[in-house]
Amino acid sequence: MANKEAAWLDEIQWNKEGLVPAIVQEEGTNKVLMHAWMNREALQKTVRLGQAVYWSRSRQCLWQKGEESGHTQNVTEIRIDCDRDTLLLLVTQEGGIACHTGRHSCFFQQLRENAWVCTDPVIKDPKSIYPQK
Repeated sequence: MANKEAAWLDEIQWNKEGLVPAIVQEEGTNKVLMHAWMNREALQKTVRLGQAVYWSRSRQCLWQKGEESGHTQNVTEIRIDCDRDTLLLLVTQEGGIACHTGRHSCFFQQLRENAWVCTDPVIKDPKSIYPQK
């Protein structure tokens, strides 16, 4: 069974750091919520738990989405692109907030007349979401 499990992982085109980009899309609305990175362990845990687990490049560790904020992502589907080098996760976003800025989506800025303009409101102040360190 372990060899069969590893086979689908081996079909992914991991980058030189052993990572693959994951685009996260909200089921139902199809709104793109965020982009993150996954390594083999993160993807295996995501499949096993049914909740999104990612690899933090800055902290060099796994992190389960919502472990601090409570805004978990329940994964309903995982797809891979034709080149097998990018994943698409369809999720149900708990709490309506995917971005660490307290917004629904990480893609809240739009280019307008050569300037980035914030188009989405903060749903909840990040200071009230994340513990102060």
